Amino acid sequence: NIFTQQPSYFSDLDETLPTVLQVFNNILHKCGLQCEGASAEPQKLEEKVSVTPGNMPLQELKDIVLYLCDTCTTLWAFLDVFPLACQTFQKHEFCYRLASFYELAIPELESAIKKRHYEDNSVFADLWRRISHSRKKMIEVFHILINQVCLQPILE
Repeated sequence: NIFTQQPSYFSDLDETLPTVLQVFNNILHKCGLQCEGASAEPQKLEEKVSVTPGNMPLQELKDIVLYLCDTCTTLWAFLDVFPLACQTFQKHEFCYRLASFYELAIPELESAIKKRHYEDNSVFADLWRRISHSRKKMIEVFHILINQVCLQPILE
């Protein structure tokens, strides 16, 4: 694989991971949710967050779910084919950040998808399928990370 041919790619990955984590922070922000320690910037006092997944426009909810689905699938595919990257992910407390994101965002998004009235039921079915896929891929990413960082070293 390319990482064995070019070891400096590990430092590139290390520099890229904060951007990957920012994707989750951006989703939380767009949903009016805040993750502990997620933002280095203080929130302005007059910046009252009133948008939630339940009251945001349908197109915005769709965009967030598609963005999340794409991100989770890409992360899973990368770690599935290159589990050695797990050590770099762990250096950025990825398991903690992923679990915090999951706990804050997934129930809110699922609830918003279930409670919304749809003119076309296929939109509901597609959103539900994608949020379920995202949830599954987040859990699989977490399993890969735990297996590589915690379990494999014990077994070796």
